[in-house]
Amino acid sequence: MSLIYHMAHQSDWDAAHGTGAYHGSADDVRDGFIHFSAGSLIAESAAKHRAGQADLRLICCEAEALGEALKWERSRNGIDFPHLYRALDPAEALWSVPLPLDDKGVHVFPEDLA
Repeated sequence: MSLIYHMAHQSDWDAAHGTGAYHGSADDVRDGFIHFSAGSLIAESAAKHRAGQADLRLICCEAEALGEALKWERSRNGIDFPHLYRALDPAEALWSVPLPLDDKGVHVFPEDLA
């Protein structure tokens, strides 16, 4: 089982529970897919794309369970990232947790992200 992670704004994730469909952040909508990362890359993604954002929630999904709409695509720096080309049903998440900031404004991730 391959676990992948997404950082959602809490309000967007809350709204998705009411509709059954999470469409991602404004960046995701602009790009046409929901950005995910492997566990080894999620902290770096947070630092680069979500620095200082205090209203985030970390979403964990099983890659294989998302079906053919999940594509692993190479970034400009040669790293493969999972991109979901459809809305995510919140029920597809294995778990989600708040993603707090430490006293230096850096996101604090759960230990042992696979």
